[in-house]
Amino acid sequence: MVNRRPPAPPNDLLADVRDRALRDTDVSFVITDATAPDTPIVWVNDAFTRTTGYAVEEVLGRNPNLLHGPGTDLEQAGRMADAVAAGRASTVTVLNYRRDGTPFWNQVSISPVLDDAGAVTHWVGVQVDVTRQVREAETQRRSIEVERRARSGLALVSQVSDLLNDLDDPYVLREIASLLRAQVVEWASFFVADADLRPANGIDPTFRESGTTHRHRPVDTVDGLPPADPVQALLDGTDAGPIDLRLDVEPSGPTTTWLVAHLRVALGGRPDAPRGVVVHTVPGRRRSQGLLVTVPHGGGGLATLDENDLTVLHLVVRRVGMAIDNVRLYAREHRLAETLQRAMLPEQAEVKGLDVWTYYAPSSGHAQVGGDWYDVLQLSSEQVALVIGDVVGHDVEAAAAMGQLRSVVRSYAFDAGTPGSVLDRVDQLVAGMRIARSASLVLATLERRAPDDDGAGEEGRWTMRYSRAGHLPPLLARDGEVVQLADAAGAMVGFGVTARATGEVELRPGDVVVLYTDGLIERRDRTLRDGLAALVEATSRVGATDAAGVGEELLARLADGPEDDVAVVVVRVPEPAGAVPGGPVGGSETAPRRRRWSMPSEAASIARARHAVARTCAAWGLPGVKSAELVVSELVANAVLHGWGHVVLRLFDTGEGLRIEVEDSNPAPPVATDGHHGRVGGYGMQIVERLADWGWRPSGAGKLVWARVRPSPFGEPRPTAGPTDAGAETSEQPSVRTDA
Repeated sequence: MVNRRPPAPPNDLLADVRDRALRDTDVSFVITDATAPDTPIVWVNDAFTRTTGYAVEEVLGRNPNLLHGPGTDLEQAGRMADAVAAGRASTVTVLNYRRDGTPFWNQVSISPVLDDAGAVTHWVGVQVDVTRQVREAETQRRSIEVERRARSGLALVSQVSDLLNDLDDPYVLREIASLLRAQVVEWASFFVADADLRPANGIDPTFRESGTTHRHRPVDTVDGLPPADPVQALLDGTDAGPIDLRLDVEPSGPTTTWLVAHLRVALGGRPDAPRGVVVHTVPGRRRSQGLLVTVPHGGGGLATLDENDLTVLHLVVRRVGMAIDNVRLYAREHRLAETLQRAMLPEQAEVKGLDVWTYYAPSSGHAQVGGDWYDVLQLSSEQVALVIGDVVGHDVEAAAAMGQLRSVVRSYAFDAGTPGSVLDRVDQLVAGMRIARSASLVLATLERRAPDDDGAGEEGRWTMRYSRAGHLPPLLARDGEVVQLADAAGAMVGFGVTARATGEVELRPGDVVVLYTDGLIERRDRTLRDGLAALVEATSRVGATDAAGVGEELLARLADGPEDDVAVVVVRVPEPAGAVPGGPVGGSETAPRRRRWSMPSEAASIARARHAVARTCAAWGLPGVKSAELVVSELVANAVLHGWGHVVLRLFDTGEGLRIEVEDSNPAPPVATDGHHGRVGGYGMQIVERLADWGWRPSGAGKLVWARVRPSPFGEPRPTAGPTDAGAETSEQPSVRTDA
């Protein structure tokens, strides 16, 4: 069987089918005459008239550009014109308009029709209405863009949160503003409001940048109505914002006027300086912490920021506001706690015949509040009491418990009795007071040994009696050997059920006793036993010959990064008057060539500073002690007379002589005068100028005055121990070093 193809229909039949197909199809067809000027339309099918709304007679003889309108992309239309000029096929999607002006997206494909000679005689255009597809694609694109911007906004907010983890960075606000400029707005800047309104790059309230500020205040009312000051209204919280702020019109209200003037200067140098800005408040818990000023893209106003932009800016200012609020709250608590802590530290009585150095530093991680304390009490002319203690906790309650215990121990220490009997009485009272925090302490008394009945006996010997209530044992260093005074141990304060014991040890010249709290030795990476062993080893290696040097070296070795409060009391028994000072505690002189004291702003501190200099020069073997005593007397006297707060004294061995630094809380600089005619005084800084090179600089909230003592032109001998070290007629009052 042979398969045969059906016979082909006649040509006229095929032409008829083709014509009816082109006429009845839903695809729009148009034919233009390529040989006639302006390429006019010569034929369209019914689909073309249905799609465009034009009747056949309205389009014949006209150029297909009749479908163009105001939104037509001329660049896309130009691509089709270029294809016609080149005689090649092309497809473009362009926005066209129907007869009634309705826009629609038209996908146009054109193809040339050639004659037998290869010349283009006509163009056939196929048009498809793709409005639905374009809109769906646009909707999808917008959805993707919204999601992308939302993700970008969340990423930006996350970056802001990361930046705010480092609140000490002085440029954290500037970096956040840079992020906003890169992703959200054209320009951004923060203004912080505290005592005044000022542009700020960082959050730290103690870091004041140079530049203009405005002393803002809540707006006053006139006839019951506040004056128009929109920026102040944001700061007062009467307007939640954000607001548009015009820069090209005269503002009203002092705060708005200041901000507009500042922004005109900051933005005036831009070639496209904006006419307005958007101002957001930076909210805190109870009040505005400042402002965020932005310029939206294109220099527009608030209306040009879309919902996503506003959300991102809202989240950013809230995070920044909470960060500023937290920093300020911490700063207030820090100042309050530091004031409370300093108020509770003792002002030591004079201690004759002993070299005493004390130190206290609260842990920086606990807002400067701690429960550690110490006391040095002159019970009588021949007896001194030493106390060091530790209350559990690092809060105000712990500090309050410490204050109660310190008062109780102080009161009973002045009554006659051994340290054990004093702690027995403390136990009874504390149990009745029901103090909520447990505590440990060491109470020691040092009594000067009297000569024998026949007048014999060594000068400079003391008897130390002590009792421990759950506290670490004191250390006794003698001739390079260190002993733990571990006797007389008992339960913590308030938990003693049996009579407390009293230990006893004889002290002789050159001996050093160290009392301390566990913050000096306790670390996460070692046990308390290992820490105590490290302290014993460090004490055996101390190279200082004075109490301050011993303390400084122990701190340098053990308290570089303390994890708890640290309190230390170092007592050294000096050599008798006229004797040559003994050698270092442990071995060769290796102590840090620096000393630090903090003393109350009172006249007695002048003598204490002078004696501290004399003892330090003796320990370091420095000449020029008399000149140094005169210089430090004048510097400390100025700090006491004209300053306030504690006076901090620092001594340094520069290798070329002694450098003295005195710091107080008065920022006013020292002035060298010509004295006061007719009365004593006024020549202090002239004395300093004669004996030393000196200068000053701001320091924190006050000033620091320094002096480098010149070598004596008279060849003053190197110092030796004098009456001061032996506790003669004038003695140094031991001072307090307090590091915040």
